[in-house]
Amino acid sequence: MQTIKSRSIIRLLPWLLSAQFAFAGIASAASPEATHAAIPAVLVADRQIDASDLSIGYADLGPSDGKVIILLHGWPYDINSYAEVAPQLAARGYRVIVPHLRGYGSTRFRSADTPRNGEPAALASDVIALMDALKIQRATIAGFDWGARSAGIVAALWPERVTALVSVSGYLIGSQEAGKQPLPPEAELKWWYQYYFATDRGRAGYTKYTHDFAKQIWQLASPQWNFDDATFDRSAAALDNPDHVAITVHNYRWRLGLADGEPKYAALEQRLAQAPTISVPTITIEGDANGAPHPLPASYAKKFTGKYEHRTFTGGVGHNPPQEAPREFVQAVIDATRL
Repeated sequence: MQTIKSRSIIRLLPWLLSAQFAFAGIASAASPEATHAAIPAVLVADRQIDASDLSIGYADLGPSDGKVIILLHGWPYDINSYAEVAPQLAARGYRVIVPHLRGYGSTRFRSADTPRNGEPAALASDVIALMDALKIQRATIAGFDWGARSAGIVAALWPERVTALVSVSGYLIGSQEAGKQPLPPEAELKWWYQYYFATDRGRAGYTKYTHDFAKQIWQLASPQWNFDDATFDRSAAALDNPDHVAITVHNYRWRLGLADGEPKYAALEQRLAQAPTISVPTITIEGDANGAPHPLPASYAKKFTGKYEHRTFTGGVGHNPPQEAPREFVQAVIDATRL
């Protein structure tokens, strides 16, 4: 049986090793490719806490008294999108919290009777519940895909809880009413999976082929990212959560108005339907090779009324910038906290 001390060392090993490489990179300007090749980046959700409807599994890196950064992953990814980002931020003195979203990894519903609800207000409320459970008053929040949407909602509805925001693909707050508006055919084509999930065949297909489906989404969303099977498999394990399919299908059906949300989130959704502006200091990010549906930066710049900056990551960066361009993403988060 491992001692408490040895378990702690094992838990901290990825952070300590990454920290070593981070500082070495500052001193010797070692390439990120060399660091990545030396040690595969893995992030472990070795903490668990009850937070409202959920028992949330999360990683907690860095000094306990550091300024807090919360990193939110998207669909169909997991916390390993931040496997290189989180340790580098921790090495710079930040406390970094990386939770599994509802329906992923070790996060579980506390009651079998709770609706498996994937509507945006529910996911964003999970972030506030986690902060309350951890007694975190304010944090910088960064995310991509579903994580960026949740981060933006928290910043819009609870700005007093947000020090700064980093949002991939910018302003992603929407509503069921907005979802009724048809898009040009090219844009609709990119949402093919949303319509697939609207059918019983789609739900059955995603249930049967969850990992294959997720890998295809990774490839389409980041067409120039040459991830290997081991990288994908580390994240795909989080999709084996018993609620993953239900949360995914409900999220996309809700967007099309084909599924109801929970009454307790109705007031929040009404506020979000007004497309509220975001006043906290913000850096938005876009990859130059993002193959997933995403708005143009010019279309949302005015939604950010505080200190604001946009960055385009070049070199074939797709939908998952924290994993595809970790060094640049780390810098964006640090710069956002200083805006």
